[in-house]
Amino acid sequence: MNDEGDLLQENTRDEGNETEASRMSKLRRTRKKVTKQHIFSTEVGEMDVSNSKDNTWEDTQIPTTPHLSSRMKHIKQEMAKNHLQFVRFEATDLHGVSRSKSIPAHFFQEKVIHGVCMPRGYLELIPNPKDDEVDHIRATCFNSDIVLMPELSTFRVLPWAERTARVICDTFTVTGEPLLTSPRYIAKRQLSQLQDSGFSLLSAFIYDFCIFAVPEIINSKTISFPASTLLNNHDQPFIQELVDGLYHTGANVESFSSSTRPGQMEICFLPEFGISSADNAFTLRTGVKEVARKYNYIASFFIETGFCNSGILSHSLWDVDGKKNMFCSSSGIEELTITGKKWLAGLLKHSAALSCLMAPAVSCRKRYSKESKDLKESVPTTWGYNDNSCAFNIKCHGEKGTRIENKLGSATANPYLVLAATVAAGLDGLQSSDGVLASPGDSTDLYPSKSSEIPLKLEDALVALEEDQCLRQALGETFIRYFVAMKKYDLENEETDAERNKFLEYFI
Repeated sequence: MNDEGDLLQENTRDEGNETEASRMSKLRRTRKKVTKQHIFSTEVGEMDVSNSKDNTWEDTQIPTTPHLSSRMKHIKQEMAKNHLQFVRFEATDLHGVSRSKSIPAHFFQEKVIHGVCMPRGYLELIPNPKDDEVDHIRATCFNSDIVLMPELSTFRVLPWAERTARVICDTFTVTGEPLLTSPRYIAKRQLSQLQDSGFSLLSAFIYDFCIFAVPEIINSKTISFPASTLLNNHDQPFIQELVDGLYHTGANVESFSSSTRPGQMEICFLPEFGISSADNAFTLRTGVKEVARKYNYIASFFIETGFCNSGILSHSLWDVDGKKNMFCSSSGIEELTITGKKWLAGLLKHSAALSCLMAPAVSCRKRYSKESKDLKESVPTTWGYNDNSCAFNIKCHGEKGTRIENKLGSATANPYLVLAATVAAGLDGLQSSDGVLASPGDSTDLYPSKSSEIPLKLEDALVALEEDQCLRQALGETFIRYFVAMKKYDLENEETDAERNKFLEYFI
């Protein structure tokens, strides 16, 4: 295991790759063209207005008429074949919890065109809002409506819900601007930045979650045996229904097993390009609870006491066509390429701010210091090759090729925010400290000289996020102000709000 400072001492060499050099040059030109958004309001709940053409309803994945007609024809066939009665229009809130409205199937085409209205506060407040929370964050428009516009490629029949399908939605104001606090919108914007820079992202989430059952069926407090075959097959009908159901919703499970704590399971998805990996994680977060309910179980990603379940983002950087893994060395040596090292440097540089988004609850942060007996305010950010104890674990083995596991996350984090922040930090790493990319052979400028630390207290992590100018610009001032205000409110009410924590545990 290495601290970040060790990375400075690592010998690097010129790969002589003209394709990579030209891609770096393209990234430099792209980054120079990015301008800071204009902010017209200092209030948390108000909109950022950008000159970018991306911030319009028409420019956001609304299909053209022929495309819409083709998709609708296929969807209508699916609806008739499965005798569907309802379609859920789902969107993620700040916590990664699914918020939805269900509509009768015969109104689906109309709602595809006009969208479904929902109070804005449903997506931006905590699951069980209180009046003083709205006052606390000084927001003025949480009682207004927003519009859920479906992304038709995500339409799926839900195997665990009777005669019901779902479609994942993007969110807009009633005047047609994207909701700038929408985690999915933020993630798609970062992936678009990555594509403009000549790259694409292949990623997959690895989640731990807990299954709690009635005592007559299983005493979850006594079972703890990682990857035990007997525990993997303890309740085979439940697992089979979950994995098969996820497959039919487009989320392909690569493996599952019992994990390290009582009642804990680990599930790994197959890697996919773009936003699909976060969509798969979003589907799991609701799907596992719905399947568990059929078996009189409770599934939870949230643990109020002890250590949180982990949520790992395994990812690799590819060329824009998805043909070449930019982390893999052509020489066959098992180490990161120059591009990979730059990307890793960005993750290390922004690890303090990243941890705020990836471990957003007090209990989540206990896992950072689980091996330390000293009372510290922070711990070093660590990285290593094939070392599962590191915050950033580089894996060069296996059929997937070289990839980085971002292990800062807990399972309570919103997967869209995890994806967006990881891309933003990695992109920043692909440029040198003065904003100009270093040449492939210039090893001295590849990594920050100052060792980064992960704060153990959520309060300190919030400060790190507020002070991280790169992530502020990438994720948006509106989102940062609201997220920080929401978390400060949670911290102020931590001691007196045990009932709400239990409420959160049921949904997250």
